[in-house]
Amino acid sequence: MATPTQVSESVQAHYTRSGLGDLILAALERAGKNLNRLTPEDLAPIDEFHIRGRAATLELARAAKVDATKRVLDVGSGVGGTSRCLAREFGCRVTGIDLTEEYCSAAAMLSDRTGLGELVDYRHGDATSLPFPDASVDIVWTEHAAMNIPDKPRLYQEMYRVLKPGGTLAIYDILAGPSGPVLFPVPWARTPEASFLATPDELRSLLKAAGFEIESWLDTTDAARAWFVALAEKIRKEGVAPLGFHVLLGSDFPAMAQNQRRNLEEARIVLAQIVARR
Repeated sequence: MATPTQVSESVQAHYTRSGLGDLILAALERAGKNLNRLTPEDLAPIDEFHIRGRAATLELARAAKVDATKRVLDVGSGVGGTSRCLAREFGCRVTGIDLTEEYCSAAAMLSDRTGLGELVDYRHGDATSLPFPDASVDIVWTEHAAMNIPDKPRLYQEMYRVLKPGGTLAIYDILAGPSGPVLFPVPWARTPEASFLATPDELRSLLKAAGFEIESWLDTTDAARAWFVALAEKIRKEGVAPLGFHVLLGSDFPAMAQNQRRNLEEARIVLAQIVARR
């Protein structure tokens, strides 16, 4: 069995691309964007690295009652798309934390170039050892991050710890489906050694054990399937765009996307939007 250090190194190796910020800027330039006046819309094809992108983010934000008074911690913040979306749409202050240092650097750069640097900031760190004080944030937010984290009891305990009493945990995650093992590679892991999916029942138990009260639970698997069908049709008609998730993950992303669609269609994975209270 891999040690925690080995798992961490495996996950970081999966996501790390040397010079990621420059790769993103080069792709934006090829797509005809003005690098000195970037907008969140310019970054949309790469910004929110999760199924259904910004639509899913806004649905969860409404369910979690995000507003300008809230201090938000985005766990697994990637290149910062979700944090920028929340800051722009709701005026809230967002701190992101991610295990991959290249993602944190790219997130800060893109936030500055879109004029949102004053509302968002990023920390390189471990979600199972959050570098924040007890009861310091109003909302802990996480999208498509837990599947790379084996120590889930510790993950949700840490989220509970940093939330203020009455604070909100907002989750949009991929969970293990009922129909057998995941087909690899997928966007979050090239091999099973970096993948740690919980079942819906396991996640319910983990949240309750950490002290959370589950307020709402929405299965969004059908919407995810429809999104992948539409994405595949768009790629068939238009080809691979200059700016897309392949910039983050490399040339094998098409194989990941194909497996991801099969995993959804064959019920090997399911999607859930969850709001819980401390």
